[in-house]
Amino acid sequence: MSAVLQPGQAPGVRPLTEAVTGYRLSLRRFARNRLAVVGLAVVALFLLFCFVGPLLYSTDQTHTTLSQVNLAPSGAHLLGTDAVGHDELGRLMYGGRVSLLVGLAAGLLATVIGTLWGAVAGYAGGWIDAAMMRVVDAGIAIPALFILLVVSAITTPDALGLIVILGLVSWLVPSRLIRAETLTLKNRDYVLTLRAIGGTHGRAIARHILPNSVSTIVVAATFQIADAILLVAYVSYLGLGVQPPSTDWGGMLSAGLTAAYSGRWWLIVPPGLAIILVVCAFNAIGDGLRDAFDVKGRG
Repeated sequence: MSAVLQPGQAPGVRPLTEAVTGYRLSLRRFARNRLAVVGLAVVALFLLFCFVGPLLYSTDQTHTTLSQVNLAPSGAHLLGTDAVGHDELGRLMYGGRVSLLVGLAAGLLATVIGTLWGAVAGYAGGWIDAAMMRVVDAGIAIPALFILLVVSAITTPDALGLIVILGLVSWLVPSRLIRAETLTLKNRDYVLTLRAIGGTHGRAIARHILPNSVSTIVVAATFQIADAILLVAYVSYLGLGVQPPSTDWGGMLSAGLTAAYSGRWWLIVPPGLAIILVVCAFNAIGDGLRDAFDVKGRG
């Protein structure tokens, strides 16, 4: 049975109540995925730890205290201190703030660029699509880490620079996903009807293609954030990320690597565990969202 169009409702656009019901069903499916819910809880806890934690556990992460270097965990320093006397727990919060901010912003930037590129390519078709996707194929052939290393060797990026660089090298995969979605959506009756009554290409993309690709976009964004956090850790581990006194979890791993051979585990285990937990959490959220939005799997 076909839905009755409401007054002023464009063809192919679901009634508001139907759309709300669909999102509620997706939310329920997501809530039934225990691994995804645990991932969401882990991300929330790390956000509180990195952004609220420093307000409750204040430490000096700028000045060095050479009289307190490489101290083991104790009541005064719950995770010990590093090679220049910084409190390791406070540094884990401080570094996590940089890692999460850069990862979130870079992942969202990459998703926005990839979404626009893929939607335009898929909707335009023909030689425009072919030319735009050859650019994507060429970019995918070059490892993102290699590009990051080259750029980081030429210049010393700050957090904002890392966000821009990561966003510009990570949008390729989302663009392919959105293009594939657009190729199926552009031939739907409501898009063809809009074009027949004189609607512009931009209106077709903005009002029909992108809104009906929200599930793909959201899922792509979660995986892009996880990849961005890993890339930040890679670059910082090699000493080409944000520079001291700033740091991130990858930089903490790099700084604590030699100390690990001396038994100072507290300099390498906490940041390494934080990276693993956050990346796995975002991947679990992405898997949960993909299953929640999967119409074929709805019972």
